[in-house]
Amino acid sequence: MPKAVLLDLGGVVLGINVAQVFQTWAACAGVTADHFKHNWIMDEAYELHETGDIDFVEYARRQAQHFAVDMPISDWQAGWNAIWTEPYAQVVSVLPEIAQRFELYAFSNTNAVHAESFLTRYPDALAHFNTLFLSHEIGVRKPHPQAFRYVCDLIDIQPQEVLFIDDNADNINGARAAGLDAHHLHKEYDIAQKLRRLLA
Repeated sequence: MPKAVLLDLGGVVLGINVAQVFQTWAACAGVTADHFKHNWIMDEAYELHETGDIDFVEYARRQAQHFAVDMPISDWQAGWNAIWTEPYAQVVSVLPEIAQRFELYAFSNTNAVHAESFLTRYPDALAHFNTLFLSHEIGVRKPHPQAFRYVCDLIDIQPQEVLFIDDNADNINGARAAGLDAHHLHKEYDIAQKLRRLLA
């Protein structure tokens, strides 16, 4: 049995839909959603934003250049925060008992704007985590194995004693390279079932 449970947030605890971002930006910019969908890339600016090395204003400026779209920062932010759907109720319902039996943490690739948004919208869903390790705050991001080792050092638990769940296969590979017991799950029911099995 693990000593700690480490969960991704978006796509594991909190529902997300990137299409809603593109649709909102499209409505604001007067272009089609496909303009954003087909030209979207997780580039250097995206990674720098998630490690806290550039802020959202700078990220939006680079996005404006990349997409050749001119919008006020408020429109960029409105679309950026349109990503959320709802927390995964089946997963959230089991977190109180997980937190009683194990050290419960989250490790999320995110940024200051998204973090402020989900912390404000979903405090109850996140209430049982000991700590949220957010990439823009700790300066490292998945899938790099050293990022997982850094989080394990912060919680003072050996990697092999940490069970990790993420919906991204690259992140799972990075976690396994760092020695974590990592599981690639992306369906709400499957994630909840994996957690419930820890309580059996």
